[in-house]
Amino acid sequence: MALRIVAAMPLGYAVASVWAMALARVLPGDRAQVTIVATLAAFVICAAAAMWAFAARSGWRAVWTLVALGLVAACLAMASIASTGRL
Repeated sequence: MALRIVAAMPLGYAVASVWAMALARVLPGDRAQVTIVATLAAFVICAAAAMWAFAARSGWRAVWTLVALGLVAACLAMASIASTGRL
């Protein structure tokens, strides 16, 4: 149960933060509006990550799935940074 709580709270928050960064970089539109949309999407992602942490078959599966989703978002953000050359 402790592993699921760790997966739900800090790891879910980290995954949502990385996805907010990635979405803010790749979505088209005005910077301010895209940032707001990405932040609002991060709230949904954080809630979904917490629900997944308690719905997964095991605590380790929840952790590794969330880590994989975070790595996908980080790679997407880093590719965007590398292609545009700006933070």
